Amino acid sequence: MPGLVDIHTHFLPDRMMRRVWAHFDEAGPLIGRPWPITYRGDEANRLAHLRQMGIRRFTALTYAHRPGMAADLTDFALDLAAAEPDCVPSATFFPEDGVLDQVRSALERGARVFKVHAQVGGFDLREPVLDPVWGLLADAAVPVVVHVGSGPVPRAGFTGPDKLEGVMRRHPNLTAVVAHLGAPEYAEFLDLAQSYPRLHVDTTMVFTDFFEAGAPFPSALLPRLVELADRVVLGSDFPNIPYNYAHQLEALERLRDKEPRLDDDWLRAVCWSNGHRLIG
Repeated sequence: MPGLVDIHTHFLPDRMMRRVWAHFDEAGPLIGRPWPITYRGDEANRLAHLRQMGIRRFTALTYAHRPGMAADLTDFALDLAAAEPDCVPSATFFPEDGVLDQVRSALERGARVFKVHAQVGGFDLREPVLDPVWGLLADAAVPVVVHVGSGPVPRAGFTGPDKLEGVMRRHPNLTAVVAHLGAPEYAEFLDLAQSYPRLHVDTTMVFTDFFEAGAPFPSALLPRLVELADRVVLGSDFPNIPYNYAHQLEALERLRDKEPRLDDDWLRAVCWSNGHRLIG
């Protein structure tokens, strides 16, 4: 492979990033367990580290936890991409007045991937104010990384596969990427992916020792990943991971020892081809 494409990496304004790390350090109610951050360097250091590891394309995923934040976060992410050409122009949105205009503006400025986090944001993806946004993004064929699985801690009314299914039913051509393979509702989100041909899943933290201890991926579902070989994409959650980046790759490579074996062609598709098609 020429390198790796990682669809699920985070860059935030410095003060906000430090607040996020402090929240992880506290193992707060949305974390649920100790989660030590491995990569705490400044932005320049983190950018250099990604490149040193052979990451050729990566994202600056941001997400808002209250109204009035999304526009500024999108500005930050797009400015970073303008300065760092290997960073994919990224954007976010929140269910609030003016959200459609914000998303349209981000697309006009070159956004090529969006991120929403229903668990942290505390909202239902099916909120009426978001319906035209999903339609706009479906028409634009721009992927949206969606954290709507109930891990690490469910939020009643906001997380779960039914929330995304409601969106996909209205917008079946939406290019959605389910973060963390939908953990822990792996089977339900894989069912959705088999029903909607533009629905993808990312590998973020899945199969690592850290996730296997709390939300193990059922071996019986591995054949489903073979069937969806063109719609599984590499994600990592860098820098907010409690282990070295290489462990995510090691965790994927270990799948070759299981039945059915996910072979080198599958690994190349996940780590390069699929991500390159979406955001490269």
